[in-house]
Amino acid sequence: MHEFSIALSIIDIVDQYAEKAGASVVNEIEIEVGELSGVVLDAMEFAMESAIKGTIADKAVIVLHFLQGRGQCLDCKMEFDLQNLFDPCPFCGSFNPEVKQGKELRVKAINVD
Repeated sequence: MHEFSIALSIIDIVDQYAEKAGASVVNEIEIEVGELSGVVLDAMEFAMESAIKGTIADKAVIVLHFLQGRGQCLDCKMEFDLQNLFDPCPFCGSFNPEVKQGKELRVKAINVD
């Protein structure tokens, strides 16, 4: 499960931010996870709950925001939802999408005291 190593990296980011802010506790961590990122949302939630134990974020609320995959066909220029990187354009059938949204995996916000 690569989600746990991602969760540990996120905790490193949170620790660095909290130290820089002079915080003693992390209240909330918001994370954006794109549908096309290769991260399984349920596994990420479990991994984050495990990774925060014993850290400054031990009591933090983890908020995961799911971002729908979106693409634009490079042939007909139409935008459409993407569930997979290789979905055909529903308008012209071309297999030439440019991913506009859905590959994201980032810490959106950290709330500290």
